[in-house]
Amino acid sequence: MYADKLDTLGKKLADTALTLLVRLYPEVHQASTTELDAACAAMRAKSRSVIDELINDAKDAPGVAHIAFQTAALTLAHEGIQTLKAGRK
Repeated sequence: MYADKLDTLGKKLADTALTLLVRLYPEVHQASTTELDAACAAMRAKSRSVIDELINDAKDAPGVAHIAFQTAALTLAHEGIQTLKAGRK
């Protein structure tokens, strides 16, 4: 059952991070498939540490779990944006 909850959390976090990526970096529409793949790979690479931090933060301070989730999503989106910007240089 714990795996199901973690999977649901991961999917929601991924959806939110991708939504933020598109909203915060409109130039994403001009990115090539290769650039988008690199951005997603960077976000996936960062996801393990972000999820671990999210779980720890939510455990330590349950009242701010929604803020920890938002921070995690923004961190992943930032990773994708940085990768896209690096590809544009």
